Amino acid sequence: MSILSGKKILLGISAGIAAYKTASLVRLFIKAGADVKVVMTPASIDFVTPLTLSTLSKHPVVTSFYNEEDESAVWNSHVELGLWADLFVIAPATANTMSKMANGTCDNLLLATYLSAKCPVYFAPAMDLDMYKHPSTAQSFKTLQDFGNIMIPATSGELASGLVGEGRMAEPEDIVLFIENHILGNLPLYGKKVMITAGPTYEAIDPVRFIGNHSSGKMGFELAKTAANLGAEVTLISGPTNQSLQHSAVNIIPIISAQDMYEQAHLYFKDTDIAICAAAVADYKPKEVALQKIKKDDSALTLELEKTKDVLASLGAIKSDQFLVGFALETNNELEHAKGKLKRKNLDLIVLNSLNDAGAGFKSNTNKITLIDAQECITEFNLKSKAEVAQDIFNDILNKLHA
Repeated sequence: MSILSGKKILLGISAGIAAYKTASLVRLFIKAGADVKVVMTPASIDFVTPLTLSTLSKHPVVTSFYNEEDESAVWNSHVELGLWADLFVIAPATANTMSKMANGTCDNLLLATYLSAKCPVYFAPAMDLDMYKHPSTAQSFKTLQDFGNIMIPATSGELASGLVGEGRMAEPEDIVLFIENHILGNLPLYGKKVMITAGPTYEAIDPVRFIGNHSSGKMGFELAKTAANLGAEVTLISGPTNQSLQHSAVNIIPIISAQDMYEQAHLYFKDTDIAICAAAVADYKPKEVALQKIKKDDSALTLELEKTKDVLASLGAIKSDQFLVGFALETNNELEHAKGKLKRKNLDLIVLNSLNDAGAGFKSNTNKITLIDAQECITEFNLKSKAEVAQDIFNDILNKLHA
């Protein structure tokens, strides 16, 4: 899943021959999961039709403040368009349009929307070589970037005039990649590797039966999604679960048993910056696993259990620069037990939740947590969705890493 997934992108098209590429650009934004609306300058419709772009974007394309053919039509509000967008991408950005943007000229809907926009603005210059090299164009580049707008550099190549040189608008694929990388580069976990464990483990009794628990994996999957959206490269080691997550920055490693979890966690931990062990790993497993299904011959069955390897404690024992987070699900003496686990397992942070709190614990879509750090500072939170809880946990981690 692209970092653009769920974003609302307003595409502004001005009158340059490169406008023909915007049909592909709209499709790529939509393929990335974005919602796209298009605003065009009146002259740009000579290069690409609003019908094409409205068909691709699934939204009406606007080119003027009102519909001249329908006197009763509602006007197209540049303010609403500017507030709607998470990102405003102006491509192609001609010399004429950039000059107007730089000087506050407001003679069409695209420019009025630009002056109203509260979101990040990207612009992709497109013009012929001599226009691109003109000092006034260089001044427009500087002014717009001084405003905080982000320029998507033009490339060199054959231009509409037949000249070869700078001024060719970046290709649609490169525009999308540039925006994705720019967003990622400004995210707080960009360049960081995060390992998260999630879900239960199943400890085999025989080929049919197992010892397990009620963990759904929801909390771990929400943590993975939050980490990825903050720019991290995420390894999600998950026990058996019905949860799913499609994100280009998340690598899911499916496991079954506590031993599997132990091995995979140790494989990835050495290259990890932040590790969060949210999995409900079985504490015990059958000492002997029957090779054939155990028949129900007797009125009772006795199983001898032995301890599994403690994944979290083993990571705490070898950690160097990693920030290590554990979970404690308790039913009594919650704070005392969580503090003990924090110290015993050499953690930087522990997330406490209690089965005594309604709406917390396994299978629920909500959770109620208390965070305890290595200095035993305690932060309590109200009942929230697990998505919000994941954000609270990462906010706390980021505050501690940047302190």
